[in-house]
Amino acid sequence: MGLAQFADNGMFSARKIAETLHTTSEDIARAAGLGKDAVQRKDRVQSDRTQRRLREVVEIINKVESRFGSALMAYAWYRSEPLSGFSGLTAMQLVRDGRATDVLDYIDSVDAGIHA
Repeated sequence: MGLAQFADNGMFSARKIAETLHTTSEDIARAAGLGKDAVQRKDRVQSDRTQRRLREVVEIINKVESRFGSALMAYAWYRSEPLSGFSGLTAMQLVRDGRATDVLDYIDSVDAGIHA
């Protein structure tokens, strides 16, 4: 998943992310811990918080896509697979709680062989 394919006029677009992942913009908003207004209203789409959350979702899915063979399977992992060491929380739940950095660090540690 190249980052540019999710951009619209230099900003992340929930619609473009949703098209790739065969879902809706509202679903992407929920997966990022945003309300649906955040991805529907132009002023909210352009906000730093919305753009940061959309970027985090794309970064995480990008990072694990090769492991699962497709962006769609990586998104399924993001939404449903509990991460060890995080009390059974999924990557999506952690991102929604503002802990995307923890998810990215976890993925890096798995890649380094620290977590199984």
